[in-house]
Formats: sequence, C-alpha cells, structure tokens
Amino acid sequence: MTKKDSVERGLVDRLQSKDQSAWKEFYEFYSGHFTYVCMRYLKSQDDVKDVMQNSFIKIFNAIGSFEYKGVGSLKAWTTRLIINESLKFLRDTTKIEFPTLVDDLVEVVEEEEPNLDEIPESEILELIRSLPDGYRMVFNLYVFEKKSHKEIGRLLEIGESSSASQFHRAKKILMQKIKLYNKPKTSAL
Repeated sequence: MTKKDSVERGLVDRLQSKDQSAWKEFYEFYSGHFTYVCMRYLKSQDDVKDVMQNSFIKIFNAIGSFEYKGVGSLKAWTTRLIINESLKFLRDTTKIEFPTLVDDLVEVVEEEEPNLDEIPESEILELIRSLPDGYRMVFNLYVFEKKSHKEIGRLLEIGESSSASQFHRAKKILMQKIKLYNKPKTSAL
C-alpha cells in the first residue's frame, strides 16, 4: 500500500465515521475540482453553489455505501455524483433542447483545429460555458467524462445519433469562437 493510498484510505474511513475534521479536509482538498467540474455544466455561479451544496449533502449521506477501490476512487465517485447532480439540475430547471439542424445531418468535414496554446484555461472554460445547454452537456460528457454517444444518449434521453450531432455542432461552435479569440492576436502580426 502506497503512502497516497494509505492517506486516502484513512480519509475515507474518517469520512464514513462522520469525523468533522475529515469533512473539512475533504472539502478543502476537493472543492476546487468539484467547482470546476460543475462550472463546465452550469452557467450561473448561484446554480453552481446550489448544486455543490446539494452534492455535498448527497456525498455526506451516501459515503457509508462508498467502497474504496484504490487511489483516486473517492475522487472518481464524488466527481460522478457532482456530474449527475449538475445534469439533474439542468433537467429540472431548464427546457433543454437538442435541435437537429439540417447541416448536422451532412457528413462533418474535419477543419484544421485552432491553436489552443495561447488561450488561458479560464477562457476555454468560459467558451465551453457559452455553448447552449444541450451542446454543452454533450460536449462535456464526451470530452471530459469520456462517455460514448450511446451512454450520453441514455443519460440525456436522446438518440445516439443526436448525441453525435450535438457534439459536432458544439465542436464547430467552439472552433469558431476560438478562431475569433485568436484573430486579434494573429491580425496584429
């Protein structure tokens, strides 16, 4: 057992016994990551705070059923819970539309990927957050959570082909936004 494994296993044991100092430690260690994950799905800071609060309550109530499987399993389990809460919040509070546009049905021709090297991570997050809800959800699930279009379809109750279409539209919109972001820098040369 590695030191990291031992530390994480100890934290899980303390969390499961409802040790208050363990919950404070857990919050301080993971809240930044959880907030970042939540912000990929939700636009409003108030919504992020609401989902985070609900998520921590769910984590607190469900930690007894968590089964430690090695280093990173606590983070993976809680991140999945945060994502599910974000998706539930979006389903419950907004009418998410997954429009099928005619140009979505045409085979997507791969464009040259824009340069991301000069764009700060915070700006990339804002560009992702600016996507329409449906596109943003599919994009996040596919890119960051490594879900297949079949899995996304099940999660969002849409067709597999609709998921793929939404992803390609999201990618196209992001590429246009990135090109616009980079344009002032390249035209100044």
